[in-house]
Amino acid sequence: MRITDPRVQALLAAICVFKLLPDGFTNRDLRHQLAPLLGRRPADMTSGQITYELRRLRAHGIIERIPRTHRYQVTPGGIRQALFLTRLNQRFLIPGVAQVTGPSPPTDSRLRTTARAYEAAIDDLARDAGLAA
Repeated sequence: MRITDPRVQALLAAICVFKLLPDGFTNRDLRHQLAPLLGRRPADMTSGQITYELRRLRAHGIIERIPRTHRYQVTPGGIRQALFLTRLNQRFLIPGVAQVTGPSPPTDSRLRTTARAYEAAIDDLARDAGLAA
């Protein structure tokens, strides 16, 4: 799963909510939780789309099916992964990429300065190798 994909982030956020349910959750529960996070209505998402997401979560060990039911529960490792990946994206990746690619802030950050130095070094290397355009 691509952790920077908004759909994956919404899915992981929904999974964090389901950890609180002692009886697990169903396909319908996930649809009603996931759709608003994606800016859609639950009626706009099909059961097949949610089944696909459930299959992906099961394949990665984030959820498991409760035997003899149509309900799922979040695994202990799954909740740790979901919390870590949502926090990583919100607190580290988005602010970091914004510092490097966004419009210049009033003062340059260390990350932006380092990124510029890295780009200059790559440009110098390409020029020395005769690859510069």
